[in-house]
Amino acid sequence: MKHILTITTLVVASVLVTTVVSAADFTLRSKALKPGAAIGTEHYSNNAGCSGGNVMPDLEWSNAPKDTKSFAVTLFDKDAPTGSGFWHWVAYDIPADTTGLPGGATGGMLPAGTVEGNTDLGKPGFFGPCPPAGRQHTYLYTVHALKVAKLPVDKGVSPATVGFFLWQNGLAKATFTVQGKRTITLAKRRG
Repeated sequence: MKHILTITTLVVASVLVTTVVSAADFTLRSKALKPGAAIGTEHYSNNAGCSGGNVMPDLEWSNAPKDTKSFAVTLFDKDAPTGSGFWHWVAYDIPADTTGLPGGATGGMLPAGTVEGNTDLGKPGFFGPCPPAGRQHTYLYTVHALKVAKLPVDKGVSPATVGFFLWQNGLAKATFTVQGKRTITLAKRRG
């Protein structure tokens, strides 16, 4: 039994190392956003107390694993006060020959066949960041290289369900984070 456990551990470790090595050069970048920097207000939502342009930034990726059959792109707020974060955008079944998205208002143009999944608002589409005033949030843009051409999910499922299938079918992912913080505007007292 001890030998089987050791062999299984070595196989799992070998698979994990192989995945990490093949994903090491897979990168995601944007001309509009710099990793770790603040998000411009044009990218903020025009909903839920924010008055931004709801413009998705351009995204470009390179060095995806050679066996990639499709991509998915997500925007996730890990600091949302929900206990489980907040999915702002989920797009999947992006064709394997795609190397970026141009961005634009409400998500911009997407390649043919791309499916926009539901956000945590319960509907599909791009929902730009909108952190509560006075609190900084960290947002993760991630491109997922997938081993399937189409995710095996029904339209309208929750973003958590899509996330489950992204993990099940992932070859590699590339992520960058950006910061969002709205200032608190206090009204002057009239005296």
